[in-house]
Amino acid sequence: MDLLLWGGFAVILIAAFNKVDLPNIVKLFTSSENIRDYGRDFLNPDFTKWRSLVGQMWLTVQIALWGTFLAVFLAVPLSLMASRNMAPAWMVWPVRRVMDLLRSIPDLVIGTLFIVAVGLGPLAGVLAIALNTAGVLAKLFSEAVESIDKGPVEGVKATGGGRLHEIVWGVIPQVAPLWTSFALYRFESNSRAATVLGLIGAGGIGQALFESLQAFKYREVSTIAIIIIVAVTVIDTLSQIMRKRLL
Repeated sequence: MDLLLWGGFAVILIAAFNKVDLPNIVKLFTSSENIRDYGRDFLNPDFTKWRSLVGQMWLTVQIALWGTFLAVFLAVPLSLMASRNMAPAWMVWPVRRVMDLLRSIPDLVIGTLFIVAVGLGPLAGVLAIALNTAGVLAKLFSEAVESIDKGPVEGVKATGGGRLHEIVWGVIPQVAPLWTSFALYRFESNSRAATVLGLIGAGGIGQALFESLQAFKYREVSTIAIIIIVAVTVIDTLSQIMRKRLL
């Protein structure tokens, strides 16, 4: 079975070699002049508009923050309804299919639909991130709920507590640290996803990045890249500090 598994994996890799255009990787070296021109500008960033760009990055972070918050708000009830140890079978299956639908549609597609509905701007980005992230977090949250210790839940039930009491006092205290960790990780990811959504007009620094690329302002592109890297690094550091205090 191991030979079949790894042999099949190797066959797929070999079969996909030409499909993914790997033979043209030599162009990285034969077209080095273009790379040198781009690299020269990229290594010489233009910080003339740094204040405006930092403001756009802050807007991107706010889009990610609100999108993640709304996603958690949706994911909590969905995860409880999708957990086999907390919900009846007739409810689990359709809720899980809804979760599959939410996370299978790319952010860019959802963002485009919301741009049509609410117009250009940050709101479309917030809603796109919220729906896609809700599907992802709901799955992770439900898996955490299904792995809890049944003892506290049964203890609450033995004291005469209802279903809501079981969730509040038996389930939430066990999964809260993991749920928080998952939400923080998705916030980090959404900070990058919000940048990409800016390319379709959903606001934030992604829109400035797209405009700079179209105008071949590679020095400004370099500045934007630096700002994004610094922002993501700060968010990652703060998230690690919060996770260490919670887990």
